Amino acid sequence: MPTTELGGALQAWRNRVTPDQAGLPGGGRRRTPGLRREELSQLAGISADYIIRLEQGRARNPSPQIIESLARALRLENGEREHLFRLAGLAVPGPGTVPRHITPGVHRILDRLDSTPVAVYDATWTQLLANPLYTALIGAWSGPDLNAAWRAFVTSTTRVRQTPESNGALQRLLAADLRRTSALYPQDAALTDLVVQLQRRSALFGELWQSGVSAEHQSSRKTIDHPTVGTLTLDCDVLHVAGNHLRIMVYTAKPGTEDAERLALLSVIGTQTLTG
Repeated sequence: MPTTELGGALQAWRNRVTPDQAGLPGGGRRRTPGLRREELSQLAGISADYIIRLEQGRARNPSPQIIESLARALRLENGEREHLFRLAGLAVPGPGTVPRHITPGVHRILDRLDSTPVAVYDATWTQLLANPLYTALIGAWSGPDLNAAWRAFVTSTTRVRQTPESNGALQRLLAADLRRTSALYPQDAALTDLVVQLQRRSALFGELWQSGVSAEHQSSRKTIDHPTVGTLTLDCDVLHVAGNHLRIMVYTAKPGTEDAERLALLSVIGTQTLTG
C-alpha cells in the first residue's frame, strides 16, 4: 500500500492508463484496471523494483529524469506533471530548459498512427517515445544512443543505409539544430553536457559547432536494411510541434509497392517479437 502522497498519486495515475491506451497488449486476467508495474517499467525505462519502492515510499529523492519519464509514460496533463514534480520534492523545469513532456494531444496523434512507424524526439534529438512499429523498423535504443546526434557522430549505430554525402548532410543538420536549440534553452544542463561530450568525442562535431554551420531538415527517402524483412525504402518526414519544439518522425511507404508490403509484414511479425 502507498505510504506517501507521491506513492498514492503514482498508483492512482497508473490505474488510470489502460494497456490499450499505452499501446500494450491487454491479454489475460488482470488484478489492476490500468497498468501493471512491469508495464509502467517498460514504458518509462525504469525498473519495476524502483517503481514499487517509489509507490511504497521506500525510495527517496528520485531524479528529475525519472519523474519526467514517469510523467510521459502515465500520460499526465501539464498540471498533473507539475504536481508530480512537487510531490517528488523537485522544482518544475523552467522555461530555460528543453521541454521533454509529451502532451496528451500528441499521445492521441500517435495512438491513431499505430500502423505507421512514429517516434517523438525532443529539441536535442533525444528519443522520448517510439511506437512498437518504429522500434521494430529502426531498432531499440538505450543510453546515449537514444540521442540521434550521438549516434551520428560517435557510435554510428543505425539500420539506415548512408552514403558519405547523406551522412555528412545529416551531421550538418544535427549540429546546426543543436546550435539553435542551445540558443533557445541556454539553461538546460543536459543539453550543455551533450554538446561538451560530443565535442570531446568527435572532432567533426567540434568543427561544425565552431563553424556555425546552418542547415534545415528536409523531407527525405531513406533506405533501411532490416534483418528480418529485408530492404525498405521509405519516406521520412519530421513534423514540429508548435510551442515545445518536439519533433515527430514518421516513416511511410508508397501504397502498392514492395516496400509497403514489407512494412505491413513487419507490423505483424516485428511487433509480435517485441511484445514477446
